[in-house]
Amino acid sequence: LTRPGMWHGKVLRPPTVGATLGSLDDAAAKATGAVVVRDGGFAGVAAPTPVAARRAQQELRAEWKAGAAMPSQAELFTSLKTTPPAAGERGGRPSPAHETGSVAAALAGAAHRLQQSYTVAYIAHAPLEPRAAVAEWTGGKLTVWTGTQRPFGVRRELAEAFSLREDQVRVVVPDTGSGYGGKHSGETAIEAARLARAAGRPVRLLWTREEEFAWAYFRPAGVIEVTSGVSADGRLTAWEFHNYNSGASAIRTPYDVANQRIEFHPARSPLRQGSYRGLAATANHFAREVHMDEAARAAGVEPLDFRRRNLKDERVRAVLEAAVERFGWGRPKGAPNRGFGLAAGTEKGSYVAACAEVAIERASGAVRLLRLVTAFECGAIVNPDHLRSQVEGAVVQGLGGALFEAVRFEAGAVVTNRFSRYRVPRFADVPPLDVVLLDRRDLPSAGAGETPIVTVAPAIANAIFDASGVRLRALPLVPQGRLPATS
Repeated sequence: LTRPGMWHGKVLRPPTVGATLGSLDDAAAKATGAVVVRDGGFAGVAAPTPVAARRAQQELRAEWKAGAAMPSQAELFTSLKTTPPAAGERGGRPSPAHETGSVAAALAGAAHRLQQSYTVAYIAHAPLEPRAAVAEWTGGKLTVWTGTQRPFGVRRELAEAFSLREDQVRVVVPDTGSGYGGKHSGETAIEAARLARAAGRPVRLLWTREEEFAWAYFRPAGVIEVTSGVSADGRLTAWEFHNYNSGASAIRTPYDVANQRIEFHPARSPLRQGSYRGLAATANHFAREVHMDEAARAAGVEPLDFRRRNLKDERVRAVLEAAVERFGWGRPKGAPNRGFGLAAGTEKGSYVAACAEVAIERASGAVRLLRLVTAFECGAIVNPDHLRSQVEGAVVQGLGGALFEAVRFEAGAVVTNRFSRYRVPRFADVPPLDVVLLDRRDLPSAGAGETPIVTVAPAIANAIFDASGVRLRALPLVPQGRLPATS
């Protein structure tokens, strides 16, 4: 997008998360002919060309004040469990505990008791198109062209940032490349508008790939602790589920259990976090469906049969039955290094089940996904081709978070700041995808863009255990492509 007289902008970023700008020597940058903007903790430049803007940015001499100490990568999950957000700090509100019956009494009388902890890493949205905005001021009014999923929210943010009425701000959304929940906030629009106001001309601001990976928000990391009790005949009698930080979406269990306690606990996150496709439903389904597998095996019950015994929700049962039928659950595996896994669940009015087949190379521990079947139901189907595309896209994206995607940080800085350091799914990672669509003409249509992602990780994790006897309780499961050496 080009506007008459448009310049190009660059923003000065801190060296570490939480660092704030102290002094700024901008003489050398101004000598290049660029306009330099210092607004509180914000500093940036505008220049006639992208090369000139980058050169001017490099000439800025800043002194930074270190922020609060961040936990190390190794300390992250302990920190999330023990550090609630400060008063007024963004981090979500604790959900009122959902409680029925007496978990303590049920556990005391259970024939089998199991307690496990599960973790999920921060992951990046990794859009092919990084954040971008063009800002233009005309007669005290502001127009911004930007790729966003929330144009009205961004308009509100711009109005607040510049003390304008909302009718003085226009946000235009051109065709936009991938967001996945990552393009909700308006920081790029605000940055471009600050530079444009100072330069007195339109300014285009394009985030680099490094900025996109390091300074956008991430899907929250989290710790989930699950305690269950099972009767001698393989029925759930107790269920306690605590999610720390990753969120409350789909936190309730669809399985039938009389004694429950379920609770979400917000935490102080060392990294910026926000929406991601499926929200916390992916984390909560991972912990729940892996734990269901563990509880089944502790009780000596086959995993599919265990779910059937404890499932009254007819729509969850329907997708589960459709998935196992198409997959051929119970058939011979064909080789001793093969494993089958399944998972099922519901979120946002849609229902999904997945079955996975994996192979483990004995010598190296390399994990190969051979097949993935997904059964999906979201009420009445309007456009089956588009729906199938949505399901397949969610499954492919889910493979990344399941197998290897993770944001890593060291000494307060994100180090997975380019695609060579942040592993996303490749063509070779994707097995044959088999999608079964259940058309419920008797029910209203629900959304299909998010829910299919939630059962990918637990189905694969359960298949890995079936093939190897190694129980993996952390996402990503195999960041190096093979079973951990300590397993």
